[in-house]
Amino acid sequence: MNYEPSTLNNMQFSAAQIAMMINGRIEGDAEATVSSFGKIEEAGEGQLAFLANPKYEEYLYSTGASIIIINESLELKQPVGATLIKVPDAYSAFATLLDKYQQIQTQQLSGIQQPAYIDVTAKVGEQVFIGAFAYLGEKVIVSDGTKIFPNVFLGKNVTVGKNTIIHPGVKVYHDCIIGSDVIIHAGAVIGSDGFGFAPQADGSFKKIPQIGNVIIEDNVEIGANTTIDRATIGGTLIKAGAKLDNLLQIGHNVEVGNNTAIAALTGVSGSTKIGNNVIIGGQAGLAGHLQIADGTKINGKSGVSKSIKTPNTSVTGTPATDYLTSMRAQAAARNLPALEKRVKDLEQLVKDLTDKK
Repeated sequence: MNYEPSTLNNMQFSAAQIAMMINGRIEGDAEATVSSFGKIEEAGEGQLAFLANPKYEEYLYSTGASIIIINESLELKQPVGATLIKVPDAYSAFATLLDKYQQIQTQQLSGIQQPAYIDVTAKVGEQVFIGAFAYLGEKVIVSDGTKIFPNVFLGKNVTVGKNTIIHPGVKVYHDCIIGSDVIIHAGAVIGSDGFGFAPQADGSFKKIPQIGNVIIEDNVEIGANTTIDRATIGGTLIKAGAKLDNLLQIGHNVEVGNNTAIAALTGVSGSTKIGNNVIIGGQAGLAGHLQIADGTKINGKSGVSKSIKTPNTSVTGTPATDYLTSMRAQAAARNLPALEKRVKDLEQLVKDLTDKK
């Protein structure tokens, strides 16, 4: 199946212009131009590719790409036909370039599509885009440069910072605060009620009103269909730079630290405090009221039932334990059949010796 290449908005960029954007050094024709992106193994003339993974180095010498971004540490084994832009980290440089490309796309969006509902008390900044069927409730504030895509709901008193992108179908409940340069992907729900119910004598549950909010600081990204519950009292807090994947459940009064990354299908129970620069693998589960120290690494599918108080700890398993200890235990478990046989042989030897007495 053939796919159309990712275009650069019908614009051409020269190697010199690209090198300036990513602080790269050119080897080859500085006037070579590209108008689309391509994988290094498939790219053709007029396309830009990059090489970060050594597994794909063979394609560097056969690709049809016009410009290739590579690591400056790479030692070429044979001549390359394309113009090269050398940078310290090709993957990071390519990410920077894609970010600039995306900014070009989103900056072109402005104005208010119809039909859209904007309450008379709402305030909308400059260069804002509001898509069709969006709903902006009472006293909503949308700051300059923000893009609100179709079918987004912003409840009463919601505040959105500058240059934030809220994709289709996102629902932000009342009183929530979203910072600047935030990206919220389709279907996310911000500020729904926390899971608070008080058991009653007759076996029923009485709902505890959730009167807090959700606060999302700057430069946060939230994946599709992720849900972040509002606090019972106070705020559920996602700190600056945090990256949340798709399909997460973040409970009420949780705090997620600066530059922490959480992979898909993870659940974090209420009032747990996650530190800075924590990495949590997919399908992990964290119990409530825990403290997770800065720099902790939690392996995928782990079940964390106790606080982790030592920074830069790595854990795995259910219940989660120290990673190296767990690996040694797994290695020992693989030897159990052989150990069982040795024990049986020793038992038989003891029995034989006993019988001879």
